Amino acid sequence: MRQIPLARLRADCANCFGLCCVAPAFVRSSDFAIDKPAGHACPNLGADFRCGIHASLRPRGFAGCTVFDCFGAGQQVSRVTYGGRSWRDDPDTAGQMFAVFGVLRHLHELLYYLTEALAMPRAAALHGALAEARDGIEALAAGTPEEVLALDVAPLRAGVGELLGRASELVRSHGVRPSRGRKRDRRGADLIGAVLTGTDLRGATLRGAYLIGADLTGADLRGCDLLGADLRGADLAGANLDGALFLLQSQVDSATGDSRTTLPDGRVRPAHWGAAPGGVEAGR
Repeated sequence: MRQIPLARLRADCANCFGLCCVAPAFVRSSDFAIDKPAGHACPNLGADFRCGIHASLRPRGFAGCTVFDCFGAGQQVSRVTYGGRSWRDDPDTAGQMFAVFGVLRHLHELLYYLTEALAMPRAAALHGALAEARDGIEALAAGTPEEVLALDVAPLRAGVGELLGRASELVRSHGVRPSRGRKRDRRGADLIGAVLTGTDLRGATLRGAYLIGADLTGADLRGCDLLGADLRGADLAGANLDGALFLLQSQVDSATGDSRTTLPDGRVRPAHWGAAPGGVEAGR
């Protein structure tokens, strides 16, 4: 079965025209130090399309930039859809380019999740359907700007979401399960600020759950489905996320943790995470 390298679905800023620094609006908040209208370049964006404060984004109030993931849509738009001609080279196409970037980011996110599901042996019964969906989305993402902008993303997301849900169920049905009496389905749950210290959430689904600022220290999240879960400011110190499904690096980056936190393969402990009790430095 044909594979799409996940590296292709990760941001390659060196081959992008700084689209994430221009297309979206910034609202002054704990995530952004400034207000910036959509379609206007961030003042920190250089003439070479590089961020002038990339090494110090968090301390300078731009934590939101550190957790944004375009899933490779930036380089796709910059180098393929527009053939290497930037919004600075051709200002008349800038608005269209920014709009195309927004749509392609959605499509590339779907491609990323489908590619991850295709690597799950326990979901083998669905690999044919997953590959078909992936190939269809990939073909749409290769369209002209006009074709991309004519797409209705909502039904695509719904169809892929249903398929990913079935894949998740297949994988979790063979994995670890929560202890007796523990609720397994917490899709979309409002758990903002919830105290879930040491909670057994093995094999549960927290898809789309709001876990902003939740205390998950020492929680057991092995085999948990975390697709779309909002982990901003969640405390994962000592938590076990081994085998967690559909957990993005950007979700990890938006949370806090320490050197005791166990992450799934391919996820890296962020540099801003603190040390574990006893002064052991976080890192991998």
